[in-house]
Formats: sequence, structure tokens, C-alpha cells
Amino acid sequence: MANTPQARKRIRRNNRRAEINTARMSRIRSFIKKVETAIESGDKDAAANALKAAQPEMQRGVARGVLHKNTVARKMSRLSKRVSAL
Repeated sequence: MANTPQARKRIRRNNRRAEINTARMSRIRSFIKKVETAIESGDKDAAANALKAAQPEMQRGVARGVLHKNTVARKMSRLSKRVSAL
């Protein structure tokens, strides 16, 4: 258990940040899921629009430190490739 005031504060802060980061990741996954369902349905316009909406969310995850830059680049590349293949 934490003995110092700084350690107690760090635990409280970590719990708050974990909650925020979990919500942010869930939101990003929802946007990605919308792109994937549009791809599965074969609707190119819907998939392109969903991808356009997902891109800023994923980049925001990078800016906030939730996701690594290369992870987002890889996911965006793969999604873009699948959408353009429709």
C-alpha cells in the first residue's frame, strides 16, 4: 500500500486516467467497427465516410498517448486498402 501522500495521489490520478483512456479506446474501437461493418456490407460510400470519421479519432488517440503512432498508421493503411478494394 502507498505510504506517502505523493504515492496516494499518483494512485488516484492513475485510476482517473485509466478510466478516461478506457473510454477513449472504446470510442476508437467503435469507429473502427463502423468501418468494418460497412466494408462487410459492401457499401463503398458508407465505408469511405466511416473511414473519414474514424481517422481523426485514431489520430486523437495518438495525440493523447493512448495508441502508438505506428499502430494507427498500420490500421489506417489496412482499412484504407480494404475500402479502396471495394
